[in-house]
Amino acid sequence: MSTSQAPRALSLTAALLTGTVALYITLVAFGNITDFGTNQAFVQHVLAMDTTFKDDDLMWRAVTSTGLQNTAYVAIIAWETLAALVLVAGTVLWFRRDDDRARRLSTYGLLMLVLLFGAGFIGIGGEWFSMWQSKTWNGLDAATRVLVLTGIALVVVRLPERSPAI
Repeated sequence: MSTSQAPRALSLTAALLTGTVALYITLVAFGNITDFGTNQAFVQHVLAMDTTFKDDDLMWRAVTSTGLQNTAYVAIIAWETLAALVLVAGTVLWFRRDDDRARRLSTYGLLMLVLLFGAGFIGIGGEWFSMWQSKTWNGLDAATRVLVLTGIALVVVRLPERSPAI
């Protein structure tokens, strides 16, 4: 590949990875909106810590208020939806060859997912609410897969383009 083709190949790769993550999180948000109860139960059980080891030193962290649990779930869905919109816009900009704006929007959308799946599900859900202890309501493997895909996409999106040799 000539050096003049390298930047376009990188942009295409970034577009496809951004689009893949955009498709995924769009489907997740759509599923959570149209099948609200399935993951609502997941969030409720994780926050209630009702399937953990029930260690007295940890159970004070449990959130058993249905109102707070549902608020957290709606906030997750809103965050997913916003991230999906940002990533779809980023994908469109990649294909329009508006690389600077595409890179910026893609970065924001991917960072939103790093926060949700890394800090939210792995950090807060996994450690603070001890989700790792649950055999039934443990989403750490799924969160890790999404975080890895998102991280790979973010690295590619942030790679500097090489200028063609003169």
